[in-house]
Amino acid sequence: MTDSTKRLLLLSNSRNFGGGYMEHADPWMRAFFAGTRSAAFVPYAGVTVEWDEYERMVAERFAPLDVEVKSIHRAKHPAQEIESAEAILVGGGNTFHLMKHLYDTGVLWAIRARALAGVPYMGWSAGSNIACPTIRTTNDMPIVEPARFDATRLIPFQINPHYTDATIPNHGGETRAQRLAEFAKSNPGVYVVGLREGSAVEVSNGTTKLLGPHSARIFFGSREPVEHAPGASMEFLWNVTT
Repeated sequence: MTDSTKRLLLLSNSRNFGGGYMEHADPWMRAFFAGTRSAAFVPYAGVTVEWDEYERMVAERFAPLDVEVKSIHRAKHPAQEIESAEAILVGGGNTFHLMKHLYDTGVLWAIRARALAGVPYMGWSAGSNIACPTIRTTNDMPIVEPARFDATRLIPFQINPHYTDATIPNHGGETRAQRLAEFAKSNPGVYVVGLREGSAVEVSNGTTKLLGPHSARIFFGSREPVEHAPGASMEFLWNVTT
């Protein structure tokens, strides 16, 4: 059963083809952050984008929601910014880069504690990865080495953002589905959500549901993957057996 204290909005991506920055998520964000006045932003996944610029992008996106955004990279003690935050935003980029900085600064544990206490948490792409037990279902290249792959465990299941069924003609490498099937078989008892772009998983008011226009592909053990329709309840994802 979904933990009734947690409030999580976990997006696959920040930008749909032809759309503006987080434009597709605007209705979800307005509902999720209703009454929220400020949020602490974690920009550590950004590598080719400077963190000042990343903060500006996110702040501009949240301004119409009347939410003031402040990036923790400006703080002398970043973990303390999380500890006093009204809401937490963790941006996308490279998941390994994000994790290294979360461990180096102690911010990982501050995020976990605040989110467990019911503070709204929103992540997209890499930011959704770190809500999982581990980052081992990320798509990213390990450009740096974090202390561990263990993430915040705010949810007991794994997410694979940007999930796609696409195959490249004349390419002999594994498909995304094959790679996730390998994880599922090697980690029996843990669900993996193949979260297509334009989709999100929301944990709120004791429920877990799939948002967006696309189905999600669910991997579990050695079973054949199963599609779950948009709007479907995802309560079963909390039934982890180890």
